[in-house]
Amino acid sequence: MPQYFSRISSLSMVLLVMGLGLSACTPKQETAEPIRSVKLFTVGESDLNVQGEYAAEVRARTESRLGFRVGGKIVVRQAEVGQRVQAGQVLAEVDVQDYALAAQAAQALVVGARSQRDLAAADFKRYEALLAQNFISAAELERRSTTLKAAQAALDQALAQAQAQTNQVAYAKLMATVSGVVTGVEAEPGQVVSAGQPVVRFAHDGPRDAVFAVPEHVVGRLNLGQKMTVTVGNTNQTFQGQVREIGASADPATRTFAVKLGLDKAESLPLGITLNVQAPQLAGSTSDVIKVPTSALRQEANQTSVWVYDAQTSTVLSQVVQVATADGNEVVIASGLKAGQQIVSAGVHVLSPGQKVTVYNAAAVSSPAAK
Repeated sequence: MPQYFSRISSLSMVLLVMGLGLSACTPKQETAEPIRSVKLFTVGESDLNVQGEYAAEVRARTESRLGFRVGGKIVVRQAEVGQRVQAGQVLAEVDVQDYALAAQAAQALVVGARSQRDLAAADFKRYEALLAQNFISAAELERRSTTLKAAQAALDQALAQAQAQTNQVAYAKLMATVSGVVTGVEAEPGQVVSAGQPVVRFAHDGPRDAVFAVPEHVVGRLNLGQKMTVTVGNTNQTFQGQVREIGASADPATRTFAVKLGLDKAESLPLGITLNVQAPQLAGSTSDVIKVPTSALRQEANQTSVWVYDAQTSTVLSQVVQVATADGNEVVIASGLKAGQQIVSAGVHVLSPGQKVTVYNAAAVSSPAAK
């Protein structure tokens, strides 16, 4: 009986090993990559219109970020957003106790230095009388003169230090240097600020600017001193202005340039209202440019690219493009595409090179009016 059970156990082990070997040799079935459905856009040539009207915002010609000239803990802040203040009005204060004590110590040093100077002056006067009577030598009087000069220098130094400490006490109050409007608050009571840290944003009364943005293909047509007309909202109130500043670089997000238009006799305009800037001299158009939807673009490393659809293989290939400028919800392509190509306009971030796709609503593939 023991031999019988031993043979059965050996046979079971052999069958188990054979089963594991067969299962290991069975090839695994790979999961096929899903075929995604994409929307296509047919590339064509169209016109790029240069609009001669822009929406602008009224801003103060001079805006300051005010801060204390000394550091400390803010104990009170009188300024609030939208508040109109006059020159010399206190906007905020920091704890002045330490600066007041330092000023008292400096005044005590002034008293001591003045006493030493007065003593040295009296001593010099006495020795000067002795020299007149030939009781002392000229060298002795010279030594007294040197002592008097040193005492006077020490007094001057103490006076300067006392004045500096007194100024520190005055700097503990943040005051408006000119009349204007508080446009922002960046610190609260109880907060410890350092010297120069912005506490209040302040718009000065006086000249006003109309600030607006223009795309890349327009900024080259602007010149400093160029005259334009602005209209307040839907009213008939108009102002004249001249371009006084053009942005040196484009905004990284919108790819537009900021332009500041200096307005004439517009000090009464409220800050932040919308103006319409008319620049008819910029009107015009550019023909035969390639524009694609912004949804078709994707970032690949440091380059901008699109997916080009290959109708023969039903696959997509990555194509690097050069963006020239923006035009609403479309971008102008400087290089990388030509009319007639089909690109993916939606779902670009879930594709890979050579991936098979199907066309969503193939009968309604959109394209601009080709010339």
